[in-house]
Amino acid sequence: MTGAVRTTCPYCGVGCGMVAKADGAGGWTVSGDPEHPANLGRLCSKGSALGETLGLDGRLLHPAVDGRTTTWDEALDTVASRFRAVIDRHGPDAVAFYVSGQLLTEDYYVANKLMKGFIGSANIDTNSRLCMASSVAGHRRAFGGDVVPGNYEDLELADLVVLVGSNLAWCHPVLYQRLARARAERGTRIVVIDPRRTATCDAADLHLALRPGSDVALFNGLLAYLDRAEALDRGYIARHTGGFAEALSAAAGEPQAVAAACGLDANEVERFYGWFAETAATVTVYSQGVNQSSHGTDKVNAIVNCHLATGRIGRPGMGPFSVTGQPNAMGGREVGGLANQLAAHMGFTPEAIERVERFWRAPRIARREGLKAVDLFQAVEGGRIKALWVMATNPAVSLPDADRVVRALASCEFVVVSDCTRDTDTAVHADVLLPAVAWGEKDGTVTNSERRISRQRAFLPPPGEARPDWWIIAQVAARMGWGEAFRYGSAADIFREHATLSGFENAGSRVFDIAALADADYDTLEPVQWPAPGTPRLFGDGRFQTPDGRAAFVPVRAAPPGTATGAEYPFVLNTGRIRDQWHTMTRTGRVPRLSSHIAEPFVAINPADAAATGLEDGGLAVVRSPSGRATLRVRITGDQPAGQLFAPMHWSRQFSAEGGVNALVAPLTDPVSGQPELKHTAVRVAPFRPAWTAFLIAREVIPSPESAEYWSRIKAAGCTVLTLAGTVAPADIPAWAETLLPRLPGIDYHDTRRGVHRWARLDGDRLESCLFLSFGPALPAREWLVGLFDTPSIDTDARCGLLSGRAPAGLPDEGRVVCACFNVGLNRIARAIRDGGLTSAEQVGVALKAGTNCGSCIPELKELIADARSDRAA
Repeated sequence: MTGAVRTTCPYCGVGCGMVAKADGAGGWTVSGDPEHPANLGRLCSKGSALGETLGLDGRLLHPAVDGRTTTWDEALDTVASRFRAVIDRHGPDAVAFYVSGQLLTEDYYVANKLMKGFIGSANIDTNSRLCMASSVAGHRRAFGGDVVPGNYEDLELADLVVLVGSNLAWCHPVLYQRLARARAERGTRIVVIDPRRTATCDAADLHLALRPGSDVALFNGLLAYLDRAEALDRGYIARHTGGFAEALSAAAGEPQAVAAACGLDANEVERFYGWFAETAATVTVYSQGVNQSSHGTDKVNAIVNCHLATGRIGRPGMGPFSVTGQPNAMGGREVGGLANQLAAHMGFTPEAIERVERFWRAPRIARREGLKAVDLFQAVEGGRIKALWVMATNPAVSLPDADRVVRALASCEFVVVSDCTRDTDTAVHADVLLPAVAWGEKDGTVTNSERRISRQRAFLPPPGEARPDWWIIAQVAARMGWGEAFRYGSAADIFREHATLSGFENAGSRVFDIAALADADYDTLEPVQWPAPGTPRLFGDGRFQTPDGRAAFVPVRAAPPGTATGAEYPFVLNTGRIRDQWHTMTRTGRVPRLSSHIAEPFVAINPADAAATGLEDGGLAVVRSPSGRATLRVRITGDQPAGQLFAPMHWSRQFSAEGGVNALVAPLTDPVSGQPELKHTAVRVAPFRPAWTAFLIAREVIPSPESAEYWSRIKAAGCTVLTLAGTVAPADIPAWAETLLPRLPGIDYHDTRRGVHRWARLDGDRLESCLFLSFGPALPAREWLVGLFDTPSIDTDARCGLLSGRAPAGLPDEGRVVCACFNVGLNRIARAIRDGGLTSAEQVGVALKAGTNCGSCIPELKELIADARSDRAA
């Protein structure tokens, strides 16, 4: 592969290998690495589009202090002196770091070392707290350490795969395709346990739409059923576990009672229990639907209990499997990036503290756990934390009670933000901005959900004055007086130290041990699972990391979620991800084809609930909770259970007025893990009835007008699209339009009787801007108009159709993108199905390539085929 660089994707925890190669035109192509064992060459829509995110638009390129561009020396000196002053006045616990699963392991290691070993506080926590902290806590309670026993191959070797709180098809598409292939080739059964019907259910043999928060009741019922059905491995229980009697006593429950508690059909519960009991090769995959709960740790242990009780752990095709959300959530756990861990999977025991203190030669090591994410920001708001450094994350959007987080940042005495993106909801509150390198410029390692360490390799030079995160942290450490301990020349130096610490005085007491990699050639390091030099499965011998070597059953009891519905807030809001966006859209929001499938923040609601609340499909709704409000586009769907709403978490104030749904979420956390409850918020919903609606398509980014109470913005090819709505009409419509349109010749259309106004502005034959305003009739679809901005000029036919918003006969109209991997639109797919008589997603793939990469759009392709079949039958 001459001229190619092997690296790793920066998105989800699958950890797909990639090959980046210069395209000869100044850009880079990105493809899946066929040699990487995680993905074997496959990529999802986001990964496939990474080459389109490498531009410098929106990049933070120079250090800034108090909004003023400055030198690195001044910025670093300011950070070091201000942190030192706060520590001298108020002690080390008055400062904090909030870091990210977007950091590489080497960055994480240096940040943790500085905070816990030299500043002397454990107030460093990570956005991974929002992702997998309950899994960490559940693993530690059951196994004695934070260890995922199995690997991805187990999904292909299992005869039964149970997906709990995991929309694998959209959130981990490459794993979903591996599982779907196993189902097609060897008949693997799939059970999906999720309150709502998701794209993942397309491959399910059984979907259990349980009541939100009732997972413990379901798996406790399973444990009791396994006992009654004599499906337990009592020999394994006796030899390798402890606490079974207590766990079984807590788990009593007949399928009928379980079904009532979970809101399920008793026959379906019995079917699931029977399949689990009779199928030795069973894997239970769980993700955020389990973890993001005020009882998430108990949910994890309820699942693990069932695997321990049947001895199905650490063997091919068997085991509980936590799938993480971020590319380096596990790497952060390895180095102690969580406030309740020290380093190298060591906790705050006297022996571990003394061990790490000696290894680091730390002057004042932290001796107790620090504040977890939600508590940390509450301490910022309360003034107990006076200096905060946020690295590579956007807590003003992603944390629960987000408006309160914004207030905390605004009131904090000193805020530092190091990031690669200039404008984020968090960065606007920074006293000091530090430009970090981005993916493609970074060099280091990440660890995926199956414990596999892979290299991210730089293939681009750092732009402007951007620097690696580890370099920035080490420079601050040196200016605070600890230069000798942070004298790293490269990421390889840090990795060697990290690897050495993992084996330091270990002798098998800690499963995490990569000491064998300390002397490996870092540049050529191949993907490898820990413990090094490569262990695909753990605990298969029945030996665990507990003091007595036995796994622990954990008695857990079903409990209601932290927030309860009532007359004032009758609906349950569930938040999550969508297929083509990532976190707060700072990277994916710049890619046009990733924004076309779902262009606006939305709320999904059941048809009966929509009718009862007066909501209309495609209209707007205001969702309120005691914590805040959001204004969202309405999607009415039978996939959404009655009494429940769903809204994606991606939209920030950079992309919408009130699309940030975490403003609604109360800061309730699991008492063991500290992970917040993001899947169950009591809310109410009502229509937002605007007096006017509009959209603006323009080559230049235009700020939203003050008259728009609702707005959302997306990037499209050659333009930006701004969707607007308001309850008060502009007093002077022509003057209002002129503030949004360029001063160029154009064509206008006004029908004051119907309340329809449309403008188009052109520079010769090049379309520069379109503005459509309506006081009544629905606005036309805008996809064809958007497509005109991706051409250097428009012809006479297109010009004639401009103000209608519809493509004249004979002109192509792609429609909304369905397949983001290959940019295939709905209209093209529908035509191919109709004209070609296509009857399967595979045939659509042959004709248009849609669905042949990550496969996330296959359920939608099947829906389009079914719709066409219904139309023909009618």
